[in-house]
Amino acid sequence: MVKIEITRSLLEEIKKKFRAESHEIIDLIESLEDNPNKGKIVGQVNGIVIKEVRYKSYRFYFITDGYKLKLLEKGELIGILIKFVRMSDKKDQQKIIDEIKHILRVFGEQKFE
Repeated sequence: MVKIEITRSLLEEIKKKFRAESHEIIDLIESLEDNPNKGKIVGQVNGIVIKEVRYKSYRFYFITDGYKLKLLEKGELIGILIKFVRMSDKKDQQKIIDEIKHILRVFGEQKFE
C-alpha cells in the first residue's frame, strides 16, 4: 500500500502557480500510488530518499523511506509513505535539493508538515 501526502504549502503553491493545470499535476503526483519507483533519485539523507518527478520545466520533490523503496523493487508490497515537499524550476533545482537535505539533516522529515 502506498500513501501519497502533499504538504499544504506545496499544494497552495501548485494551485496558485498553475491554476487550471493544477489538476494535471495532482494526477501526476497521485500516479505514484500505482508506480512508487517513478522519479529520479536526487539525494539521500539518513535512509530518506529524495526524488523528483518532472512536469514540463518544473520539478516536484518528494521524500520516502529508502529501505522500503528497495523492498518494493523486489516486488514486496509494504506500507510506504511518499511525501511531496517542494517544487522548483530548472534554474533553482540544486538550491531546493540542498535545502531539502539541510532540513532533513537538522530537523528530520517531521519538519515537512
